[in-house]
Amino acid sequence: MGKIAKIEYFRVPPRWLFVKITDEDGHIGWGEASLEGHTQAVEGCLDAWAERYVGFEADDIEHIWQMCWRTSFYRGGPVFMSALAGIDIALWDLKARKLNVPVYQLLGGKVRDKLKVYAWIGGDRPGDVEKQAQTRKAQGFNAVKMNATEDIGWLDSPSKLDAAVERLKTVKALGMDAGMDFHGRVHKPMAKQLAAALEPHRPLFIEEPLLSEHIGGIKALAQVTSCPIALGERLHSRWDVRPFLEAGCVDILQPDISHCGGISEMKRIAAMCEGYDVALAPHCPLGPIALAACVQVDATCANFAIQEMSLGIHYNAGSQDLTSYTKNPEVWNVSDGYIDLPKGPGLGIEVDEDMVRELSKDAKAWVSPGFIGPGGEIREW
Repeated sequence: MGKIAKIEYFRVPPRWLFVKITDEDGHIGWGEASLEGHTQAVEGCLDAWAERYVGFEADDIEHIWQMCWRTSFYRGGPVFMSALAGIDIALWDLKARKLNVPVYQLLGGKVRDKLKVYAWIGGDRPGDVEKQAQTRKAQGFNAVKMNATEDIGWLDSPSKLDAAVERLKTVKALGMDAGMDFHGRVHKPMAKQLAAALEPHRPLFIEEPLLSEHIGGIKALAQVTSCPIALGERLHSRWDVRPFLEAGCVDILQPDISHCGGISEMKRIAAMCEGYDVALAPHCPLGPIALAACVQVDATCANFAIQEMSLGIHYNAGSQDLTSYTKNPEVWNVSDGYIDLPKGPGLGIEVDEDMVRELSKDAKAWVSPGFIGPGGEIREW
């Protein structure tokens, strides 16, 4: 046993927030609390919890999780749960490193030796997908994901959907699978048309076909399309996930480990999904710590399907990438659509603390982009 001696956080480019916990015996663990566009808010939450939880037993991960959740009165939501995720992931890393085992050994052990993965192509305004998909294929990927549309009006010309179909056909012609991310930017009058247009071309899944607040619309869409529906990055706890499972309107659940309370809560969400025959495909366009944490949970889940990776994602352009901030980036090497399960202790990555500290100096908080329509109206990004 060892009490928490220090909780630190580091804002680093391109848009990530790392957490380091040190116990009184010098054991350390790393977590990731990245919440794109809301970095300062998460930092404020971490400031409060750093004062509160120093002195708690670092091994008591579940106790600390429940203390954060149940003694806060106002709880849940992206900011709160991202801060909690950073602490939770770091505590799991610390404990497993101290015991010199991978985190997955503390979660019941692995059920697979390698993990199916996919990467992004196309950017926020999707284009040039053939060249980018060929690059991904050369990197070892068999599957990719791209935004289905640019910004689009609440009711727009049906012709605006034609390009999405052509992009999907282009990628499929290369022998690759492709998920189509509606990104919550497509509203109901267009979403039902887009799902129907894509369906004959068999996307791997359609993601966030409507925003999560429109569960009735998602349920209605699920009843008229055979495309697998994926969502979950904006659901932040098992209580947020439950109504979607009960409604039978999701086929692939995509919780984000940095937004849903960390390893502890993702493992619980995965178990709930298994009970509803729903696949697990964690959302992770973030940094290496978040991905490493996802991998540890993926390894233990029978219903795991595929893992998102941020390698070369457009948000990282001109900055740091997934292979930054660690001393063993080779763990992310892709072969025939898979990565091997890391074998090292803790999260299986070795964080380059010197690099983290250096690049955190004067790091700017990332600001979410937005879209403005031709009439000056705000559109969903």
